[in-house]
Amino acid sequence: MPWRARLIGPEEAGRYDAFIAAAPKGHILQSYAWGQVKARTGWQPLYLVVEEGDSIVAAALLLRRVLPVGGKSILYSPRGPVFDLQDQTLFDFFLEEVRRLGRREGAILWKIDPDVPLPAGHLPAYLRTRGFIPVAGRGGFEGTQPRSVFRLDIGRPAEELLASFHPKTRYNIRLAQRRGVVVQQECTRADLAVFYRLLVETARRDGFLIRGPAYFEALWDELVRRDYARLFLAFYQGEPIAGSLAFIMGQKAWYVYGASANRHREVMPNHLLQWTMINWAKERGCTLYDFRGAPGTSDPQHPLHGLYRFKKGFAGEHVTFIGEYDLVLSPVWYRAWRLVQPLHYRTVRLLARRGSRHQGKSPLA
Repeated sequence: MPWRARLIGPEEAGRYDAFIAAAPKGHILQSYAWGQVKARTGWQPLYLVVEEGDSIVAAALLLRRVLPVGGKSILYSPRGPVFDLQDQTLFDFFLEEVRRLGRREGAILWKIDPDVPLPAGHLPAYLRTRGFIPVAGRGGFEGTQPRSVFRLDIGRPAEELLASFHPKTRYNIRLAQRRGVVVQQECTRADLAVFYRLLVETARRDGFLIRGPAYFEALWDELVRRDYARLFLAFYQGEPIAGSLAFIMGQKAWYVYGASANRHREVMPNHLLQWTMINWAKERGCTLYDFRGAPGTSDPQHPLHGLYRFKKGFAGEHVTFIGEYDLVLSPVWYRAWRLVQPLHYRTVRLLARRGSRHQGKSPLA
């Protein structure tokens, strides 16, 4: 039966998300809802599907952004596309559709960073033969999405999971419980302001950039209201001292944002938050819990080794993905794009040193 490709609209959002949720490499960042989040931050979401009969066999959210010069644009599929990427015949068909779409939209590149861990078999060689260029760093936080993450198989009994954690991690979870830390799971939209204050405090302490409040309101409106995300807040003696935002889709959950106050850190609220989110994900039928970004190395001298040690304490697997690849659709404009990017990053670093609150790491983020 021949394949056919087309763009879908909001009337098929549920069908599209059902395919993404059920796909082995499906990801929340490829969901219809995520495209709606990004639509509120300057992107145009395009949802491309390939069908065989009445069934979707391949899909991708392609985020389109118009560049400030030349009327050109870029296309980006975070953690996509979603199908069996080892099926070269299907991939070739999909690529032709993307090239056709790219010509219509004036795109100079299509960036992908699929959910494919190393080693990736023949995929990297295949991508190169089809015109893709690898652009990401070796590991950790290089690139638009984290190149390295910790992932935990949570398809086991809770007691077995807890026993697998590092002894210090188990101790800190129980310490938080003994000291009376309480995690609130049924948060409201009004609680976003509490979480954001904690996030600003964390960013100032640890020296990283964050997005403005409107971005988190978009996450609430497009993800939480669709039951694709949940906000958790930890309280100590009635005071909010930590918070986390987790995404969920199908049988997978992702820890995406975390924040904590400078005070009362000794009662270990972040450990209890993680344990609470893991159990929440298990109750929702998840088998995979993704801690998201981690350094690509266990080197104690790495500036983010503390983050590595914290996430490793939950006994997850350290995974490094194949990274970002650009399909060049316009060689001349692509060369210009690669020249401009370093200037953008230098500007962002300058803003970071000046204490800007707003994240601006990449126009693709």
